[in-house]
Amino acid sequence: MRAAIEAAKGGYNVAVVTKVYPVRSHSVAAQGGINAALKETDSPEAHMFDTVKGSDYLGDQDAIEIMCKEAPADILELEKMGAIFSRDKSGGIAQRPFGGADYPRTCYLADRTGHGILHVMYEQLLKYGVYLYDEWHVVKLVVKDNTARGIIAVEYEAGKLHRLHSKATIIATGGYGRLYKTTTNALSSTGDGMALALDAGAELMDMEFVQFHPTVLKRTGILMTEGARGEGAYLLNAKGERFMSKYAPKVLELASRDVVSRAEQTELEEGRGIDGCVLLDLRHLGEKKINERLSQIRELAVNFAGVDPVKDPVPVKPGAHYSMGGIKTDNDGATRIKGLFAAGECACVSVHGANRLGGNSLLETIVFGRRAGKKAMDFSKGSPLSDFPVDSLMDAAHEVANIVKRENGEAQYIIRDELNAVMEENCGVFRNKERLARCLDKIRELKQRHNGVSLSDKGELFNNELLSVLELGQMLTVSETIVLGALNREESRGSHYRTDFPARNDKDWLKHTVIYREGGELKIRYRDVKITKFKPEERKY
Repeated sequence: MRAAIEAAKGGYNVAVVTKVYPVRSHSVAAQGGINAALKETDSPEAHMFDTVKGSDYLGDQDAIEIMCKEAPADILELEKMGAIFSRDKSGGIAQRPFGGADYPRTCYLADRTGHGILHVMYEQLLKYGVYLYDEWHVVKLVVKDNTARGIIAVEYEAGKLHRLHSKATIIATGGYGRLYKTTTNALSSTGDGMALALDAGAELMDMEFVQFHPTVLKRTGILMTEGARGEGAYLLNAKGERFMSKYAPKVLELASRDVVSRAEQTELEEGRGIDGCVLLDLRHLGEKKINERLSQIRELAVNFAGVDPVKDPVPVKPGAHYSMGGIKTDNDGATRIKGLFAAGECACVSVHGANRLGGNSLLETIVFGRRAGKKAMDFSKGSPLSDFPVDSLMDAAHEVANIVKRENGEAQYIIRDELNAVMEENCGVFRNKERLARCLDKIRELKQRHNGVSLSDKGELFNNELLSVLELGQMLTVSETIVLGALNREESRGSHYRTDFPARNDKDWLKHTVIYREGGELKIRYRDVKITKFKPEERKY
């Protein structure tokens, strides 16, 4: 949305294509806040250092510096657009502490920050006359002679394929949490943009780095915001111990997410959990503070866990939450394909490296969404409208028709359930060579089986079963890149923890994993990390 607004402000003809209604984008579920150094006692340099350290020194420091320096102006611009941030006693934008940060720099709107920003963005789309193709699913990025020509998408309501011809295309499709059984992500988070870009000839970077959020509800995977710990909530094990004192004695529950998730998983595996969970204790915060700053968390805990956090601790566990990796871009969102850009969680600039700090994801969407929108606008200004290959629409139609017409194949949900299970078991918080190899073999088997799936619904209109088959293909592609990168990276760094290689190895692995397709096969190359101000050192909290 931010990218579209930037281009539309420049007077360009812009459309947003989205498989869900725009205000149901998964960004609406972002709870805790958005980071920026707004106070005189804080600084973009301090924000940068915390982000570099949080990334376990894998983040590119030139990109991180851009994000941190441009954050304050972007936050104030959001406020002018109408984002109603919570206020402090002096009337300024309130800020709370978040994990991995040495200063309370997370701006928030109670515990509904994503909801507030998303609706403001939507209003701006309407203001600038951006056209919305909502409930359309993109099936192909059309690229010829290494130049993006547009997309082909299926319109749910009509059941028809359309081509959308453009000078520039920006992918902003979010993450892939639905690859895992337990995830905070919406049903729509299936990694579509990453898989489409890879198949079109773009590169993916650092896909092995999957963030597991420490506090999600067991049955549903619904997120209990890091803002709860920012406000002072404790994590307890079955013995009632505040166990983070063993793993991060200085900052306790406000260590980075990978540290807290591993601590929880260790407690669970060593038998100090309660029904597969640890406990998030907010009781000491008091009902007034919980209702004022964490009202949605209370509501979610009551409705989906049957626990009122005012009275009892909430059972939580780690769950798949965020992709540090994604489509490889430069600092303006450009990929190696002319006219193709990416921003947000589906992209990898890389500002998060091996582990993202809470509050930096919404910030990334705004800063790099704006930059990608401007770069796409500049590209369009100096480029002709390239021709759209005549056979692209027909080829896409044949691919879809083959799925619809196929008889007596396997149901897609069986393959999806098996994918969820194998990813959760073998490519989770703790990994090793044996688990990852088993996972890769299974994914490749599932890819073969996916070629034979059939539909029980042969209808054209709102065929959600067809959508699920298309999504599943993209999920399998993304899963393979994650596991392949994880199997090759023989070290532990950030969210990627190998029990057979438990140490970080800067000598051999201070580098980005880049995956691309060549001759139908996935290939890997490596790229150096951009280090400008902060030399790698041991990460302690």
